[in-house]
Amino acid sequence: MSNADAQKRRAFWLKHLHQWHWVSAAICLIAMLLFSVTGITLNHASEIAATPTVITREERLPAPVLARLASSPDSEKAPLPTVVSEWLRDEMGVRTDGQQAEWSEDEVYVSMPRPGGDAWVSIDRESGEVQYEHTDRGVISYLNDLHKGRNTGPAWGWFIDVFAAACVLFAGTGLFLLKMHSGRRPGTWPFVTLGLVLPVVVLILFVH
Repeated sequence: MSNADAQKRRAFWLKHLHQWHWVSAAICLIAMLLFSVTGITLNHASEIAATPTVITREERLPAPVLARLASSPDSEKAPLPTVVSEWLRDEMGVRTDGQQAEWSEDEVYVSMPRPGGDAWVSIDRESGEVQYEHTDRGVISYLNDLHKGRNTGPAWGWFIDVFAAACVLFAGTGLFLLKMHSGRRPGTWPFVTLGLVLPVVVLILFVH
């Protein structure tokens, strides 16, 4: 291969690697900042004070709505009847759409965990008494749960997968760019090696 052909090939790969490198960087930049910051907050979770805010409410189902809970579903876990869900939404601002309820002889219980908090509603099948509790653990807890994908649903899980793929592309194109520029930058591979060796040494010496 002639020198001119080699230069053209190098220019071709540099162009495309730079393009994919900045595109992947743009896609994952904000999420990478989020996950980096929440990595620190998760690592120091015990040192970050949080005061949960708890809201409780009590109501009573009207007799016609309560009657829809008289018969049990075939399974111990099944959604609430539509009329009950609509009453909870309209009268208490509680959304149970799509949530599985736990049915027992005495009550129906719906757990509604969410990032940074928790909520549940319990309905007495005989008296119609409704108890609702909502717990908010604050912004830091919310962001930490986003980092872990805890109680976030499938859409956020798909986002994490796309973000992770963008990070792999970003790191991979960065590695190839390092290789192509390493001839003029003698410190390239020592620093890359340090990035590999440092976590291994920490694991061997300090993690049991």
